[in-house]
Amino acid sequence: MSDEHPTPDQVPGAPHPRETLRLFGQDAAEQAFLTAYNSDRLHHGWLLTGPRGVGKATLAWRIARFLLAAPPAEEDGLFGAPPPPASLDVDPENPVSRRILAGADPGLAVVTRSLNDKDKLRNEIVVEDIRKLGRFFGLSAADGGRRVVIVDCADEMNVSAANALLKMLEEPPARTTLLLISHQPSRLLPTIRSRCRTLRLSPLNAKDMQSALEQSGVGVSENPDHLAALAAGSVGDAIRLISLGGLEIYAELIGILGTLPRLDRQRALRLAEAAAQKGAAERFEMLLTLMDIALSRLALTGSKGGPPQPEAAPGEAETLARLSANPHQGRLWAEAAATITARARHGQAVNLDPAALVLDTVFKMQQTAGQSR
Repeated sequence: MSDEHPTPDQVPGAPHPRETLRLFGQDAAEQAFLTAYNSDRLHHGWLLTGPRGVGKATLAWRIARFLLAAPPAEEDGLFGAPPPPASLDVDPENPVSRRILAGADPGLAVVTRSLNDKDKLRNEIVVEDIRKLGRFFGLSAADGGRRVVIVDCADEMNVSAANALLKMLEEPPARTTLLLISHQPSRLLPTIRSRCRTLRLSPLNAKDMQSALEQSGVGVSENPDHLAALAAGSVGDAIRLISLGGLEIYAELIGILGTLPRLDRQRALRLAEAAAQKGAAERFEMLLTLMDIALSRLALTGSKGGPPQPEAAPGEAETLARLSANPHQGRLWAEAAATITARARHGQAVNLDPAALVLDTVFKMQQTAGQSR
């Protein structure tokens, strides 16, 4: 895919997963794969699941690099079989690492959403994207005879594409490993899930997230706990929050909520106007997402008897505890969250004025705060 088009398997502002050599916070998933490999029980299909942005694609590329760099099983060498590998690490200077970084390893195929006849990125993976693998499998085997396929992400396959991939899982080519990345495995055909071994990846803690952000080149956050709370352990979401000023936006939103039920209308108006500025579409989307998060944390505060920890903004715990002090208030916020979120997303879908939509959402929050007193 050319540089003019968005890359569907890369978070904007972050390195591509093939460029990310280390994976943080997912030792259990890596060890599960290594155990299968070292026990000669390497399944042909693997389903990598977990929330967005926790390292599924990075793990898939690490596995691909590892498998393609591994010597053939029959090559035991002069002194017998080498010790089993203890990690998926591969030397960056290894020829396989170099080829993968250049996108030129003949043993690797990657399936993502492709471009349509109008040179636009499709909304789904289509059957032609899967059928291209037939030509890939028809080529002579690369070093060691291994082939690896990464599908990112499998959730985006349409029905025809899913059925085509299912046939490959049912009759996999020899020495081929298929790595399916899935954010929502429930969307996949049950027969696809049943023919894969699952590796579940978990949200990252604040320390691992900071390490991952440092590796990505984004840099560490001055408020790692706030970032981890808002990003829910997703490095991808953390990168978006940093690049779009999400921590500052959420802190201002909490400041506005702190004035409820009276409401500081000038602050609310400034927030709305910022969302309506030219070229602010991504920040507007971020603001709607952060409003959803604030509502969810308000509902959780009342139902759990206290605000979630850690705080996601300065003074958040105090504000949440005041506005949602008991289970009854928590239920009111939960009901409001469903209504407000649906209303906001509908307004976004029909292209309502962003400023008016933000103000309407804030006013609904004010109304809920008044009811919960």
